[in-house]
Amino acid sequence: MRNLITDVRGLLVGQAHDPGAATGVTVALFERPTVASVAILGGAPGVRDTALLEPEMTVEHVDAIVLSGGSAWGLAAADGVMAHLASQGRGFPVGALRVPIVPQAILFDLANGGAKPWAAGDGEAPYRELGRRAAADAGLDIALGTAGAGFGATTKTLKGGLGSASARAATGHVVGALVAVNAVGSATIGDGPHFWAAPYEQDGEFGGLGFPAAITPDDLVLRYKGGAGRNTTIALVATDAVLTKAQCKRLALAAHDGLARALRPSHGALDGDIVFAAATGHSGAPSDAFALTELCTTAADVLARAVARGVHAATALPFQAAKPAWRDRFSG
Repeated sequence: MRNLITDVRGLLVGQAHDPGAATGVTVALFERPTVASVAILGGAPGVRDTALLEPEMTVEHVDAIVLSGGSAWGLAAADGVMAHLASQGRGFPVGALRVPIVPQAILFDLANGGAKPWAAGDGEAPYRELGRRAAADAGLDIALGTAGAGFGATTKTLKGGLGSASARAATGHVVGALVAVNAVGSATIGDGPHFWAAPYEQDGEFGGLGFPAAITPDDLVLRYKGGAGRNTTIALVATDAVLTKAQCKRLALAAHDGLARALRPSHGALDGDIVFAAATGHSGAPSDAFALTELCTTAADVLARAVARGVHAATALPFQAAKPAWRDRFSG
């Protein structure tokens, strides 16, 4: 176990970023068509092809899921992923043709100090090429922190980032999470180093600090980053279990508990908080509804851990007024 979402058999992850623009793309690439669904609980999502993931829709499987920076410009990343998959003959069959199924979610990272001239109408955005490169780079290892879709991500108090974690559920199935943490609020308690996700930490994976001795009323005051549209946490949870689309929907809904445990606040009116859920099917179906609940609980736990790992691993951007990294403030 790498403590990464790629511990889920049948799933690879690729990433690409543009350091000067302070933005990037992360792609979860499935080795075979995979059942997936989605739950959107933020009030201002930016998405592509998510409607087909609802349980009543016809298409049953996806080929990849994309997480990207760039706000609406970032939605072009799926074009590059589709081009890569089409070159491999992947996709939903339509007569003699195949159409790769690549749902996507984006986050807002336009105001982080990077040079993004396309946002002012000057030149083309890089996301199609970043998506193609990320798909071509897919493998088992994942860089955490300032990488991929988390490259330009921030929180209220600290640099955000790309996080991942995994665990084996009581059912024996592996569950993993992948998240780009660009939250309107904070992953840490008050102005200190302790993570809201501390009760779920394993093996000191984000500092081993636990909770502070006390949580004060000031720690519970809501702290907001920036202004309208400058936030969103986008995630994927996956398992090697056999699940239906409706069960994947339940998994995605339950995994949102992980965002609520790790970020304060979450699921706001101007958040685009979204969780995809996928089941690669390599390890058999859960035995009953109670076993599905075990998977759902594990998904929430690993997503909370992944959020904290993404912030813990991040490095600060080299721009004036950039958010400090957790390691710069607290690890020295």
